[in-house]
Amino acid sequence: MTHFCWYNNYCDGLKFLKQTETNSKRLRIIDIANPKRVNRQPSDTTTLLDSGNFDEQGYIVKKVQLRLYIEKTDQKLGDYSLITSLVETDKGEIEMIFDEGYRGENALKRTSDFVLNNLGLSGIILRSIIALKSKLQKT
Repeated sequence: MTHFCWYNNYCDGLKFLKQTETNSKRLRIIDIANPKRVNRQPSDTTTLLDSGNFDEQGYIVKKVQLRLYIEKTDQKLGDYSLITSLVETDKGEIEMIFDEGYRGENALKRTSDFVLNNLGLSGIILRSIIALKSKLQKT
C-alpha cells in the first residue's frame, strides 16, 4: 500500500488530502483544518448507514459513520469531544468535522440520535458529496 500526502490551502483553512493506492485508486480526504486531530484511531464510532447501495448525485454511498475523538479532559467540564462524519463512497471517502466541544457523557450517542431524528443524515451525505466532488475535480 502506497500513501501520497499533500497539503492545499483553501479559504476555509488548511486541508489534508491523503490518497491511498491499492488495487483501485481511492481518495481519502480529511477535510479538517488540522488533520493531526484525527490522525489516530477514534475513541468510539457509530455507523448510521451501511447498506452500500445508496445513490447520491452519481456517487454510491457505502457507509456513513460518526467518529468520536476525545481530545482532552477537564476536571469541571469533562471530555472535550471532536465528532466527525466519515462518508465512504465508490469514488473515495471524506471525513469532516460534525461537532466539537465539551458535550458531556454519551456525546456520540446523543449526536447520532439527533442526526437520525432530525434529517441530519441526508445533510451529512449531501455536504460530503459536494466536498468530495469538488476535490475530485481539482485532482
